[in-house]
Amino acid sequence: MSVIAGESQGETSAGNQRTQAQIAQKTIEITVENAIEATRSRVDRLLTTSSAHLNQTIDSLQELKSECSTYEDIVFGKMKEGFLLASSRPFVATGVVLGVGVLSLKRTRQFLSHSTMRLFLSEEIMLSRTNAKVKELRQSIDLLKVESEKLEKRALQAEENLVRGRTKLKQAGKQIHGVINSAYKIESQARGLQDVLTELPSREASRFRTQVKSVAKEAKKERNALSKEVTKISNYGISV
Repeated sequence: MSVIAGESQGETSAGNQRTQAQIAQKTIEITVENAIEATRSRVDRLLTTSSAHLNQTIDSLQELKSECSTYEDIVFGKMKEGFLLASSRPFVATGVVLGVGVLSLKRTRQFLSHSTMRLFLSEEIMLSRTNAKVKELRQSIDLLKVESEKLEKRALQAEENLVRGRTKLKQAGKQIHGVINSAYKIESQARGLQDVLTELPSREASRFRTQVKSVAKEAKKERNALSKEVTKISNYGISV
């Protein structure tokens, strides 16, 4: 009876040890899967929100390295717990725990390596697109410079034409002033002739008075019209 009881207790102890080893193995697998999933999520975020600068990419890689080291510490911790749980059956449970831990760490490192390569490829694509956009922007700026130079030349030509126009208007205003002065003199002379004609006999002077009066009237009319033109020129800010 005692032998049977001893065998039963041994079987129970071995069963408990196998159960503990399985629990340790399951714990390590869950921990490693969580580490891989967290790392995958981190890398996917980095790939979809492409960095604008290489320094930021390097910082992201440093963060990934730090996270990987953290998860490796967790895995080693769980392995240590497994070793402690399975200390009574080192050749069975420890081998299982160690094998799973090493395999999980290898998977984590492979995933990190592939993710890093994907990250650098994404950065290369982003840099290539950025260079293309910069080249296109430079071409647009060059075109704008050419158009700006053309507009500047046209503006200079327009300014030169304006200066020439103002000069011509000023000269015309001076000439008009001269004509106005001449018309004024004609008016004065006509009035003087009218005074002289009053001293002549009316029969002889009537024909001349009509002509002189018409000349004086025409001179006054021209003088008034020319004065209006001078006023228009003065309104443009041109001194005459």
